[in-house]
Amino acid sequence: MQFAYTQILTPVKWTIELEDDGKAEKFILFTAVSDRGWHLYDMNLPAGGPISTSFSFEVLEGVELIGEPVASKKPTAVYDELFSMELRWYEGTVSFRQSFRVTDPSNVKIEGELEFMACDDATCLPPERIEFDFDKRNIRVDDVLTEQVTDNEGASAEHSQNTSTGTMSESALLSPVEIPQKLTNDVSLWTPVIEELKAFGDSTVSAADRSWIYIFLAGFLGGLIALLTPCVWPMIPMTVSFFLKRTKSRRKAIRDAIIYGLSIVVIYLLMGLLITGIFGASALNDLSTNAVFNLLFFALLILFAVSFFGAFELVLPASWTNKLDSKADSTSGILSIFFMAFTLVLVSFSCTGPIIGTLLVQAATMGSLFGPAIGMFGFALALAIPFAFFAIFPNMLQNMPKSGGWLNSVKVVLGFLELALALKFLSVADLAYGWRILDREVFLVLWIVIFALLGLYLIGKIKFKHDSELKYVSVSRLFMAIVSFAFALYMVPGLWGAPLKAISAFAPPLYTQDFSLYEDEVHAQFDDYESGMAYAARNNKPVIIDFSGYGCVNCRKMEASVWTDPQVKQILENEYVLITLFVDDKTKLPEVIEIEEYGKKRKLKTIGDKWSYLQRSKFGANAQPFYVLLDNEGKPLAPSYAYDENIAKYVQFLQNGLRRYKQ
Repeated sequence: MQFAYTQILTPVKWTIELEDDGKAEKFILFTAVSDRGWHLYDMNLPAGGPISTSFSFEVLEGVELIGEPVASKKPTAVYDELFSMELRWYEGTVSFRQSFRVTDPSNVKIEGELEFMACDDATCLPPERIEFDFDKRNIRVDDVLTEQVTDNEGASAEHSQNTSTGTMSESALLSPVEIPQKLTNDVSLWTPVIEELKAFGDSTVSAADRSWIYIFLAGFLGGLIALLTPCVWPMIPMTVSFFLKRTKSRRKAIRDAIIYGLSIVVIYLLMGLLITGIFGASALNDLSTNAVFNLLFFALLILFAVSFFGAFELVLPASWTNKLDSKADSTSGILSIFFMAFTLVLVSFSCTGPIIGTLLVQAATMGSLFGPAIGMFGFALALAIPFAFFAIFPNMLQNMPKSGGWLNSVKVVLGFLELALALKFLSVADLAYGWRILDREVFLVLWIVIFALLGLYLIGKIKFKHDSELKYVSVSRLFMAIVSFAFALYMVPGLWGAPLKAISAFAPPLYTQDFSLYEDEVHAQFDDYESGMAYAARNNKPVIIDFSGYGCVNCRKMEASVWTDPQVKQILENEYVLITLFVDDKTKLPEVIEIEEYGKKRKLKTIGDKWSYLQRSKFGANAQPFYVLLDNEGKPLAPSYAYDENIAKYVQFLQNGLRRYKQ
């Protein structure tokens, strides 16, 4: 009886009309009007969900369809817990326009049916079908039609190309003012609030300064690590003694060594600026989550790791270094010192290349013009200091450890670390494109095995062909082995869902894990801006926007270290509507949108492009993580919050927004 009652409800009413101006190309307009609180599902929903709206043409005589039906507006996208998937639907009025061309005016017949399903927040009605038909009595077939068919053939083909991609007849190039009208039904949600954030005393700029310091320190640490590689370490006494032998004057020797160190810094600094100049800061940021780039870097790191294990040597052509050596010998003064510095850079490349490459990828995620240059400056400074230092105090060279088997051990240890780091780049591509081949438990198993093998190598249970005989385990190797084994054991609980905060920046997020006993992770309620804002308005709640990225290291740290705090978790889940927007989501938009931004043309092709544009245009920021609190009209409630793992500060940030929202 209940089923019979729901059948007589008609919350969605359809009108089907033929648009005919006497030309060969005509249109069928399917218009649906949904009652308040009801919605109609979009076309082409994933399998296993509700019934999609569909249009089937069973009889087509004397006509030819052009493309697919095109909706008059964008659907609302909402994650539905009932179906466990993201659904798309239309509320209010929506029209679907199907173009067709008359090919035989004397015999025209169209028959078909549309199928749809209507739901509200509590229930869904069974699918319904509505039949439609048109023939030559409904279609204007006059004497000039045949000629128009021929004349419009080329124009119709062009129209077919446009409609088949789901576009309506409108300008392809949109200004920043017009773009919200293309991306949203509520333009106010995209209105810039940069001045409002500045009025709060927003600290985004100072957060960028902290990022610069982080990149510099990362580069400096990379340079110190590079000093311990077999390609660089032996060159310290060789090059310093070379400068000391150039003259008997200690003052001149010291001056030459300082110039040599500065030359190293200049070479690496120019390299960083050149890379930024060629690709641009935004292009580097795009590359950092590009599948091809990450897969290429994954393969390169694997190649370097295999080389470090002793399978083969990666060296640049000998002619390059020989030519620079001869230049250093044949020239004099500052120029000869510069060529000597260039020789060091080339000779050490096989060991420093992986470190430099990793550094540049980290700098690229800053989105800053100077990121790579700052990182390279830190790296070069760490390399240059020892050469100048030992030139000033040459007697200290006698106390330095000599080159030998220990350097090869350092190289092998770096090989294990490169192998582990390579998986991070594969994971970024896997997350951005949704391949799901390297879920969290797979990633952790591989890391556990890698660091367990590293521990076995350090205690001498594994040997490579270039290793020296290990007669005993030194205290330093023993302690490093203990750290490696302990780290491997630390990751084991992660296979059952433990958060593993120490490696949250590298491991895939918890939601990629198939089996998890951990229940304290915070999940975003929405990954669509407009859907989340609409839900918040209906439930009278403020919104927190989380601009994140699959390749964002600091985002994972915040999620694992801050969001899991009981107080933070309670506020996020009960007081706010959490919307996470991934700026590197590679899912294609229904149509490519070309805009003009800062005087340059730019195409928005993916969902990530759309959210990145939202962050730039509305909030004036492009770094992640980036958190902003909004009221139901899209206005900020507090200054934004960048990467800072101070839980007390984050709680205060959330509570300030709540107070202002209630006021």
